[in-house]
Amino acid sequence: MQEFHWIIDMLQTVDVGIVVLDKQFNVKMWNGFMESHSGRLPSDVRDKCLFDLYPDIDKDWFKQKAKPVFGLKTRAFMIWEQRPYLFKFSNYRPITGSEEFMYQNIILSPLVSSTGKVDNISMMIYDMTDIASGKKQLEALQVAQSEAFERQHMLRNNL
Repeated sequence: MQEFHWIIDMLQTVDVGIVVLDKQFNVKMWNGFMESHSGRLPSDVRDKCLFDLYPDIDKDWFKQKAKPVFGLKTRAFMIWEQRPYLFKFSNYRPITGSEEFMYQNIILSPLVSSTGKVDNISMMIYDMTDIASGKKQLEALQVAQSEAFERQHMLRNNL
């Protein structure tokens, strides 16, 4: 029994968002990360439809992503390079404070019941803001260097 309490405590305190959804996309679990970043208590979101809670989520797109997770028992991935976020959470990190919102990678995983059916899926939301910010800064530096090189090249050719 003690191990069960440890697992629950870890799920609530891990620095990853964990959400469990049923086939109607109703929230069944909302961990501490999600509570902290959304400002919504688990009791306020439990048994409510994700799309009612977050109407800015593209319902058709998300359902299409979730379909193979429910039907084929496979995982699905959403990466920040393709879609910066699913939940528009403010960026809370002091080091990457230049970013307006939290960049996210998300993994959808099937939760297989004892009967072998998938009636629920889990969403794991990873904060990728540090990596996204670093990549954006690197790309900006590369553009600046390329432009500086072109200016130098043009100056040499005009002399």
